[in-house]
Amino acid sequence: MKHVKNFSLILLLITAMSFSTLAQQIQMPQASPSAKISQQVGLTQVNVEYSRPSTKGRKIFGELVPYGEVWRTGANGATIFTFSTDVIIGGKTVPAGKYALYSIPGKSEWTMVLSKNTQLWGAIGYNASDDLVRWTVPASKTSKKYESFEISFNNLQDNSADVSLKWEQTRVDFTISTEVDSIVMADIQKQVIDAKSTNPALLYQAANYYFTTNKDLNLAYEWIKQSTDNDPKYWTMHLRAKIELALGKKTDALESASKSKAMAIENKNPDYVNLNDRLMKGIK
Repeated sequence: MKHVKNFSLILLLITAMSFSTLAQQIQMPQASPSAKISQQVGLTQVNVEYSRPSTKGRKIFGELVPYGEVWRTGANGATIFTFSTDVIIGGKTVPAGKYALYSIPGKSEWTMVLSKNTQLWGAIGYNASDDLVRWTVPASKTSKKYESFEISFNNLQDNSADVSLKWEQTRVDFTISTEVDSIVMADIQKQVIDAKSTNPALLYQAANYYFTTNKDLNLAYEWIKQSTDNDPKYWTMHLRAKIELALGKKTDALESASKSKAMAIENKNPDYVNLNDRLMKGIK
């Protein structure tokens, strides 16, 4: 009986040691490290999760990644794009949500795909019936060699940004566009015009948007005057000077820029000191 108990104890020890061995893993660098990038595009948050394979001396496009075949556009799991609002890509509306990015590389042109199926391992099991949108983009050669696959955002505008895919010496770009003007104008209508706001910060924001988007400058001037008369700041006075100059009020613009500069000096902000110096020099 004693031998049976000892044998059972030995079995338990061996089993425990086996599970412990299985749980242990050697930490090693990933062949294709994962990456996450986020970019605010207009009023939309765009998040990207992907893996970054490297060339490691291999010929990529046309060999490792064949032309004319669906590619995961990265490595490991699917490359995922998430949009916080509706966007426009390739001239087509993409509802807010999460999508897998696939591509079909060609020598001079790629077909890009956003798929509703985000659960695949790479392109294994890819089905065109899951496509949300497809569009084509030109492929170009780069003078620089990109050892590792890279996704980046470039050419940031108020309502759009370009997404660049680069690997080896190949680059493709596509544009993500978002709706901005109608949303901002609706906010200004509600919070400033309809509410007859006297809030200096809101009035400054509304005036700045009207000025930068070339809308009603006279209305923008009314707002910025009310803002600066109630609570002058060096940045709001600088905007007032720019609007006055745009309206041809040079004397008023010089006075406002001078006040803005004095406040900037007091607040130890050399950037606005220089901005006002350049503005006044241009007026004279």
